Amino acid sequence: MRQKDTRQPEKQRDSSKQRWTAPDPHQDFQKPPRQQWMIFVWISMGILLMFYYADTLQQPQRTQLTYSEFLTAVEEGHVERVTLRGQEVNGVLTEAGRNALEAGEAKTFETTRPAMGDERLLQRLEENGVNITAQPTEPPWWQRLLVGALPWILILGLLFWFWNRMQQRMMSGGGPFGVGQSKAKKIQREDTSVRMEDVAGSENAKQEITEVVEFLKNPAHFRQLGARIPRGILMMGPPGTGKTLMARAVAGEAGVPFFSISGSEFIEMFVGVGASRVRDLFKQAREEAPAVIFIDELDAIGRSRGAGMGGGHDEREQTLNQILSEMDGFTVEESVVVLAATNRPDVLDPALLRPGRFDRKITLDRPHREARRDILRVHTAKIPLADDVDLERLAKITIGFSGADLSNLANEAALLAGRRKQQEVDWSCFTDARDRIMLGEARETALSERERHIVAYHESGHTLLAYLLPNADPLEKVTVIPRGRALGVTAQVPDEERYNYNESYLRDRIAVMFGGRLAESIVFGEVSSGAEDDLRQATQLARRMVAHWGMSKRIGPAAFPQSEQHVFLGKEIGQGREHSETTATVIDEEIRQLLEDIEAHGRELLERNRDRLDTLAQALEERETLEVDEILELLKKPPQRLTR
Repeated sequence: MRQKDTRQPEKQRDSSKQRWTAPDPHQDFQKPPRQQWMIFVWISMGILLMFYYADTLQQPQRTQLTYSEFLTAVEEGHVERVTLRGQEVNGVLTEAGRNALEAGEAKTFETTRPAMGDERLLQRLEENGVNITAQPTEPPWWQRLLVGALPWILILGLLFWFWNRMQQRMMSGGGPFGVGQSKAKKIQREDTSVRMEDVAGSENAKQEITEVVEFLKNPAHFRQLGARIPRGILMMGPPGTGKTLMARAVAGEAGVPFFSISGSEFIEMFVGVGASRVRDLFKQAREEAPAVIFIDELDAIGRSRGAGMGGGHDEREQTLNQILSEMDGFTVEESVVVLAATNRPDVLDPALLRPGRFDRKITLDRPHREARRDILRVHTAKIPLADDVDLERLAKITIGFSGADLSNLANEAALLAGRRKQQEVDWSCFTDARDRIMLGEARETALSERERHIVAYHESGHTLLAYLLPNADPLEKVTVIPRGRALGVTAQVPDEERYNYNESYLRDRIAVMFGGRLAESIVFGEVSSGAEDDLRQATQLARRMVAHWGMSKRIGPAAFPQSEQHVFLGKEIGQGREHSETTATVIDEEIRQLLEDIEAHGRELLERNRDRLDTLAQALEERETLEVDEILELLKKPPQRLTR
């Protein structure tokens, strides 16, 4: 039987289900209801009337006198004291004055002096023994009313605002003051300009994602075939490989509401807030289904539970538990898909990765040569390129670059062209930008003649061994200009992507690392601290060869890897070493023997080609930088290769 598409044109639920749906907190509660505004207005008017009558009642009963009557009363001694406020005159009558003026019980009076003033008034008052008081003019009655009532009206308005906000948050599931409300950003199709054609490379990942997009556009077709939409898709890969960009493309292609949030936005100081935000996020997505939820950096909340130093974090674990519950509680009709991205899949909780939650796992690797070329075409589409720019060649010399690295490369090249006042971005801008990214920014470090001489021989040792050893990566350039943290750089670029390494290649790679230290030892009779990083990398690589990859006859075809777990996972503490102390000693001896053999082979090569070493060092001191063509020209004499 065909299953009816449950989507309605206006995204309303079937009324027969009698399902309550909360109002959208982003639309329906932008202002308080009209009834609340009316209550606020009536209460404000009541406060104003109360202060008006209070101000009126505070005014004493006074007899109104004309100015002539006032002067007559003063002359007859009927005035006890007066208060002068500008043109107003207020005073107190004596007992005889009240009887004479027929003021009744009113002891006070008020009158107004002429605008021109009476210069003899004070003299008359003093001659008749009237006490005189001068005070500033009182503000008008409406000013007194505002000063008294306005603070109360403002406090009332603030209370109404807080009460309204609390009602909004409580009805939307966010809790008081919106602490538990989801912070996800809702993105419509027209809000993003990224489409699938803007995501170059990663064709397999695009195919997987496209199926989900098609389901969201036309879920009825897939349901007729008995298919069930994947509830979760986990995108894994190194940083910069395009996971977030892929999610933006899904938002642009799907044509359905897209909710984007980072894993860290769920976590707060208070336990339970993260779980409340998860509930609110999934509630909003269900109300607007079909919809997509994208959680970036999932490892921020998805790490393994019950592990780590000192136990798990209650808030993070409760948030993860809520995500597991929400994903496992989906129904087919809701059509909500969860996209997540992480570059640390090894730390995720197993319950999060099981089928029914994240059914599909897509790996985005660093792009190969053709993919890098396509990515460069996308990022240079709006850049005016010079005729000498060859994107195929540029893709060849950017092995190991991720999509973000290539985007940064194109931007850095355009910035360099702008600094050089060029109208187009030429090949030199791209190569300089690549050197800046790979080797670091050139530093203006003043080296002494002695240090410059040592660095020249150090880099010449690397360069010469890279040229002489048959399995070493091809040379590209060598420089003694300080870049980044290095005083000199020897650049090698593989001619192809390598996913598997044989022993001969690894031995030659270690020998090239030893080249600088060996050259210093041969020429100066001692070594310097400049080879620290070379020694560290060579030792790590030799340890992998011996203990991980079985490239030692004494160890044999066995693997004794050391623990690579992070301390915060708590696994390394409870997991002992899988080999004995004797085996560890043998491994250390084999590593040392391997490094000594490779070093002896490299030393013999350099000693037999000492003239070439001197030639390279002298040229480097003069020119500072040598490109591959210049290096080959200097070393055109047939090399003295050794057989092992």
